[in-house]
Amino acid sequence: MFRPQFRGRQVVALSGAAALLLGSQAQAMHIMEGFLPREWALAWFVITVPFFVLGLRRLRQMMRDHPEKKLLLALAGAFVFLLSALKLPSVTGSCSHPTGVGLGAILFGPLPMVVLGVIVLLFQALLLAHGGLTTLGANAFSMAVAGPFVAYAVWRVLQRAGANRNVSIFTAAALADLLTYVVTSVQLGLVFPDPAGGVAASTLKFLGIFALTQIPIAIAEGLLTVLVLDKVVEFEGEGAVREALS
Repeated sequence: MFRPQFRGRQVVALSGAAALLLGSQAQAMHIMEGFLPREWALAWFVITVPFFVLGLRRLRQMMRDHPEKKLLLALAGAFVFLLSALKLPSVTGSCSHPTGVGLGAILFGPLPMVVLGVIVLLFQALLLAHGGLTTLGANAFSMAVAGPFVAYAVWRVLQRAGANRNVSIFTAAALADLLTYVVTSVQLGLVFPDPAGGVAASTLKFLGIFALTQIPIAIAEGLLTVLVLDKVVEFEGEGAVREALS
């Protein structure tokens, strides 16, 4: 539960999460431009577009019926942009990043986060050279589709099971982060199958590259999401956030 007496612990946990999330420069972000063959890049665009269209419809409906949620939606988008733009070097020589999609998925459901995630990835590709335009469909499916749907499903299941609210938020955000990289590993395994073991062996190799770094990042993102929602509830009072978390 959200209690003021946990502020000291929150400060310590927030400091630890920030220290973990604010890493040094690495070499790449998301699946980089031109890394996927043309047919695979197109396929992921085709798979992602229906989710984006449904997300736009849900977003328009939400803004029409609940215009008071615009500020919270902007907060969720900024959270995704900031966290997913952080480069964290991996011990395996790759790099990784948190996603931030769990917070918005818990508050608004997964479909609005598809739109926000695609917008964030597009800006990062154009302005920060993170990811790419040809790989936008693949990156959007892993981070803006799979991540939010996993976060929302885990959140709803745990809440219906009577789990503690903070535990539910933490688990939903952390698993959404991890699942994003599982999907990315599968995407790369499909494109670059191992000559001996095929797609499964290749996917396991990519998971081995990402997992060592991504597990602590997912834990840090789960803690940070709990703390951010805690503070939003504290300052908002009896508003839309408390209603969404009830």
